[in-house]
Formats: sequence, C-alpha cells, structure tokens
Amino acid sequence: METKRAKDLMIPLEKYPHIPCWYTLLQAMEEMEKHQIEFHGRKSLPRAMLVFDLDSSLRGIIRRRDILRGLEPDFLTANPFQYSKKLFDVEIDPNLINLSYDNMIDEFKKRAERPVTDVMLPSEVTVNYMDHIMKIIYLIVKNNRSLLPVIKDNLVVGVVRSVEVYREITHAFMKNE
Repeated sequence: METKRAKDLMIPLEKYPHIPCWYTLLQAMEEMEKHQIEFHGRKSLPRAMLVFDLDSSLRGIIRRRDILRGLEPDFLTANPFQYSKKLFDVEIDPNLINLSYDNMIDEFKKRAERPVTDVMLPSEVTVNYMDHIMKIIYLIVKNNRSLLPVIKDNLVVGVVRSVEVYREITHAFMKNE
C-alpha cells in the first residue's frame, strides 16, 4: 500500500465548516445546514464543525449529537439516564404528543441560544500534517473520534475524517484482491 499521510487524506480548512466560539447552538445549526462537503467527487453533509477562538486557535469540535444534547429539556438531563429512558418506555396517547409539540419547539428555541462552548468537545486530539495513516487510524479508534484536526506549523490546516481513512483502507484491500 502506498504510504498515505494526513496531508493526502485531509479536507482543507477552507472547505470544512468552522465557527467562532461565541456562536449559539442555533447559529451552529444554521451553519451546518448550509454546508456540503465535497471530497474526491463524493458529497456529504458535515457531522461536525471546528470551533475557533478570536485568535484563530482551535477550541473544540461540535457534532450534530452535541447540538441535539444541548437542546434537550432540563427534565431529561437533570435526572440519571435510566430515569429519562423510563419516560419513553410507557405507551403514550399519540394526540398528547401533538399537543406538546409546540411547547417543545419553544423550549428548543430557548435552549438554542446557549453558546456552543456549553456542549462542544474540547480539541484534545490532533494529527500532524505528515502523520502516517496508521497513526491516524490509531488515534481515531483510541479516542473514539470521527474526525481529527490536522496541524501544520502550529496552525489547523484541515481535518481528517474517519470516512476518508476507511475508504482509503477499503480501496487498498480491493486493489490487492
């Protein structure tokens, strides 16, 4: 297999969605909705965005599931997960759901004003521009991440997503069959 490095697998920062740390969850949602990532002829929607400080230093990553978690009402997050799970184990009259939908949307709108920093993942794991694909795989698996920021000369220059790494490995196997 030809040696692949982060620089060969990364999506350049200018083509990947990123936001400032003072954005709200609503602004992050809007930004994520208007982006489509194209990489080697394949299009996909972003599952995460990078979050930067005013001085362009990386603060963290916010994923779609982090945004959804940030929108959850207090009664679901204030209690242990097992308690919250029980709320959804009972049979509910479908008409009651329709009555409460507007109330839930209003609650979501209030919670969407929270800053992204409340729910983002801190950026603790990065890869170097010249890191080998095996190191990238190791870091993705070890840290349970679907993307890693790529650093060159102490600046974030892009991201490597697990989908591109997986595709590269899959193609390497298919070539050798």
